[in-house]
Amino acid sequence: MNGKIRQIVKRFIPPILLSLKNKTSSKYGYFGDYKNWEEVEKISSGYSSDTIIEKVRSGALKVKNGEAVYERDSVVFNKVDMSWPLLSGLLWIAGQNENHLRVIDFGGSLGTSYYQNRIFLKHLEELQWDIIEQDKFVDIGNREFKDDVLSFYYEKDLEKLAETKKSNVMVISSSLQFLPDPYDFIRKVSTLNIPYLIFDKIPFSINSDDNNRLMLQKVPPKIYDASYPVWIFGLNNFLSKVGKCYELIADFDAYPGYIQDIKNGQMHYKGFIFKKY
Repeated sequence: MNGKIRQIVKRFIPPILLSLKNKTSSKYGYFGDYKNWEEVEKISSGYSSDTIIEKVRSGALKVKNGEAVYERDSVVFNKVDMSWPLLSGLLWIAGQNENHLRVIDFGGSLGTSYYQNRIFLKHLEELQWDIIEQDKFVDIGNREFKDDVLSFYYEKDLEKLAETKKSNVMVISSSLQFLPDPYDFIRKVSTLNIPYLIFDKIPFSINSDDNNRLMLQKVPPKIYDASYPVWIFGLNNFLSKVGKCYELIADFDAYPGYIQDIKNGQMHYKGFIFKKY
């Protein structure tokens, strides 16, 4: 796989941080319309600073040690923000594989989705949860978070990981939109022997189903100080591209009822379950 996982910056959380959103100014959110990734990258700060990584590490350790219930992007909560369609998809796939579930979580931080869902998955005959992340997260993850179920791998390990672990699903939750070439990534994933893909928390334009938009996302410093390029997808465009390699099994609203204003339009978040042809 080409590219650098460090370019996969994390997510600016929508509904779960509405309380923060109401306290931030219009200086934060989604801005502009850009022609190419490099143009936006030049004016963004990225996600790889040690300060951000340490904040995420600190929050994730609180969840691991039982001091918090849930963490996303360094922010801790006393209630888990469940993605029930994601969990349903995982259980459905496990059910078709004699209760064996082997997950590759692409861009999964230090285990956000794993800790979110593990209580509902621990009864399975087999559970493996392998996270592909940027190098610093992998190093921290394997040193401080790895256990009998959870492991961390570099992007260069993806092809070998899928084959040796015989992974049966890849979860792509709020990470596809931060790739320089999302559809090229999907094409490369389609060459791997992974029968299912689950997308979650992917932003789509409400105003246009056909055109993708490239914008600059600025995160409120209450979360962490960062900005980065982000794709807002057109639904028809997305489905036609992914549909070349995968059959759509189900789609869902990732945050039902949540709509965010962006320049010249609005966006919302969706998720999908696909099966490889």
